[in-house]
Amino acid sequence: MLLQLSSTILVFALLISAGSQTARSKDPAGSRIPSEVKFPTGYVNPAPPPPDFKSALLWGIAIADTRISGYESAVVEIASTQLSCRVDGKDIVLNDDGGNVRGGLYQRYPWFATDQHEPLPLAYSDGRNTVVLRVGRRTDRVWHFWSASPRTTLPSGKLEGCTVIARVRISHGALLQMGMDYWRSSTIQYGPGGNNHEAGASDWYFPSPEWQEAVFTDIVPHDQGSVDTPKLP
Repeated sequence: MLLQLSSTILVFALLISAGSQTARSKDPAGSRIPSEVKFPTGYVNPAPPPPDFKSALLWGIAIADTRISGYESAVVEIASTQLSCRVDGKDIVLNDDGGNVRGGLYQRYPWFATDQHEPLPLAYSDGRNTVVLRVGRRTDRVWHFWSASPRTTLPSGKLEGCTVIARVRISHGALLQMGMDYWRSSTIQYGPGGNNHEAGASDWYFPSPEWQEAVFTDIVPHDQGSVDTPKLP
């Protein structure tokens, strides 16, 4: 009887362990991402931008992880940001900025509940070649930034997608995600009429003492098939 009970307990324990491993495999970010975040893992919007959308803009979001001891001193350093788009098989750089960004402080609880925001406080280091976001000083806000240079018009031709690359250093207690939007034009403002189309967002990037490249792309590799993309006039 004791042997049978022990065998039953062992099988039950193995089932629990297998279930936990399955849950972890389906949620690679796990508990490393705060619960209020809208997209805890990266994604690509399966819907392509409308054919009349003729511009694009990279963006990033940085926050302090208040669950981590010492988050008050968390910072994200940004040395450069770049947006390139692949049109007719050629990668064309649209924005390439060093040591500067634009942006604002947006509501964190709930996540981006409104478009109301405060000016983004910027600091600089390395002779103003690096912009510093002191995210630990405003933990109630999402530090939302985008390229310092203005949106430009996408080149004419068949658009395959775009790629964002940011060279960053993320301190203890900070988190970063990159992404991009397509826009109806290079000058139109944000509004309720659907002037922008989110292409997706990267996985979150975590603290490291080393500089790293934070990347997002909605370009589908040729060996994974293709999605319908608009041909720009």
